[in-house]
Amino acid sequence: MARRSKSSSSNLFTTLLLATTAATVSCGRPGGPVPEVPSRVVGHCIYRNNFSGRDECRDYLGDGWTETAVTQDCQRRNATAVIGMACTYPSTLGTCILDANRPNVTRITFPGSDTSQCGGTQNGCEFWGGGFFVPSMVCGGVPPTTNMPPATLPVFRQPEQVCRMPRAGEPTGMSSGGQVCTWAAISGCTEPGRRYADYATCDPVFTQRPYWPARPAPARTTPDPRMNDATYRAELDWAKSQIESCACVCCHSARLTPRGASNWDIDVAGNFMDTFHDTGLALGAGWVDSTSLGAYPREQNNGFSRTTSGIPTTDPERMARFFANELQNRGRTRENFTGATPFGGPIYTQMTYRPSACVGTDGIARDGTINWTGGAARYVYLLRPDSTNPGVPPNLDTPAGTIWRIDVPFDGMPMNTGIRYGAAPMGATQRVPAMGAAPPALQAGTQYYLYVLQDVGIPITRCLFTAQ
Repeated sequence: MARRSKSSSSNLFTTLLLATTAATVSCGRPGGPVPEVPSRVVGHCIYRNNFSGRDECRDYLGDGWTETAVTQDCQRRNATAVIGMACTYPSTLGTCILDANRPNVTRITFPGSDTSQCGGTQNGCEFWGGGFFVPSMVCGGVPPTTNMPPATLPVFRQPEQVCRMPRAGEPTGMSSGGQVCTWAAISGCTEPGRRYADYATCDPVFTQRPYWPARPAPARTTPDPRMNDATYRAELDWAKSQIESCACVCCHSARLTPRGASNWDIDVAGNFMDTFHDTGLALGAGWVDSTSLGAYPREQNNGFSRTTSGIPTTDPERMARFFANELQNRGRTRENFTGATPFGGPIYTQMTYRPSACVGTDGIARDGTINWTGGAARYVYLLRPDSTNPGVPPNLDTPAGTIWRIDVPFDGMPMNTGIRYGAAPMGATQRVPAMGAAPPALQAGTQYYLYVLQDVGIPITRCLFTAQ
């Protein structure tokens, strides 16, 4: 159920964040092959099943669905549709495919890990719903192949700065006490000339850009004559050194990845630039916008930035020029990417999302109770109605319109609906305003924006309400 990524790690994140946005479902089960489902995901709806009393998530797949039809169907379930994104959960019992032979397919995901519910869930899907049940591994399904993205996503680990003394034989670090300080984050870089993997672990990065071994670009059939050009080799070596200093290597180095590099691989024999798809080169050249992926300011990231090139570097103009030359060597021009959708997939579309009115009980009640639909959450925001939508760390996750924000750490228990505004439940941390400060009281008759995420990049409720 994978859609092959065709660019750099940014597109990898797109594919993996929507791990269930499958081109086809290819796993089998007793009783016959699983029906193929369309690759087009119009949106999804998370709601409470009145019969089982449990949350379900309904994907709307195929050209037979329109955004209007999805919105209306979700409203009938007293919930708010999320357009352009598929359902995703850390653990599921399986999925139920309905109307597989029609242009408007529905796929229902059943979150959970209780194996005692497997039989009842399958019966509900097939006997009562007339669908085809595809069990997860929890319920005895088969694991995905190595070329598939994971069926579930790890919990996003927030960036942490790691400070270590230099390795033996290396110069003194630029931080206090001669240490080398590095952000353990997909957008983090260690000091120039050092290797990221020597000063920070890739474990958090694998949760921020969920890893899988996507295929690289087709291999070159003849040797690259530029490898005999000393000037070109020097630029190639410089670009590789810059990349090795940054967390890009966590997914793009065969030495560091669990099952092979994803798309491009700096460890490949010959010219590693050959493993880039054109879209990945366009990111490096800055020909396609990648703002939604987030970035550290140069002064907080050991001099590395992503201001011109989509690849972190201490010399953005030089890196962008190098990647542009690679594209020109393939006969590509900037005009080939005119009108290209910015990188980021769902996290880009979330930036451009325009909320509508809350439905049902979603919102904040007169007594301060916060209600949302879609299950437990790790992030809850109250925003001004004209606020930019929350994006990814480190620079997009707390927009200027944030009034109140609380988080649960990756190893903590998520929050359930019904918490109180201004009171962080046990295990949660108030980020805005600073811990210990009370957020402003809601003003009756004033409109606010409630934004609730299951995890970073996975919103479950985004809607406008008017305080009572």
